[in-house]
Amino acid sequence: MSVLRAEDLLAGAAASHTVGIPADLLRPSLGEASGVAEAIGEVVLRPLVVRDVERIVRATRDQKVLASALMVQQALVAPRLTIEQVQSLPAGLLEFLMEKVNTLSGLGLAEEELERAVRAPLARACFVLAREFGWTPMQCAELTVGQVLLYLEMLSNDRAVDGTVGEEETA
Repeated sequence: MSVLRAEDLLAGAAASHTVGIPADLLRPSLGEASGVAEAIGEVVLRPLVVRDVERIVRATRDQKVLASALMVQQALVAPRLTIEQVQSLPAGLLEFLMEKVNTLSGLGLAEEELERAVRAPLARACFVLAREFGWTPMQCAELTVGQVLLYLEMLSNDRAVDGTVGEEETA
């Protein structure tokens, strides 16, 4: 296994993904008539990065539906929609897009867990990654949450192999 470069780690944040939208989410009568959830069209999504998630958590506080709408709005590359337009989407479509955004961003947490996980631990995680890999805060902010978790796990595994687990906690 080779040591990855900063460019390798940050590459996933710039990726975009085409996602098919099932007909039954836009026009329920079409989906029911065919009996198949065929895609009626596509959107392009990008993964959320740490900076996006932090900004959304700060902006939404206790407004869970607004948080979902902002996450989808930030992740939509094409078509670009305003927050008002995203809030006007059918609820089922917003939920579908939110699941896709979570998957692309490496998020598998419920919204309440996400908010708790993002606050202080995410800032600490970025500090650890910056120190260990020599990254700038801007580079850390470009990572998806999934990437942050992956690299922290890699550091944890390396420390376990080196016998350095727990040294930071006792220092």
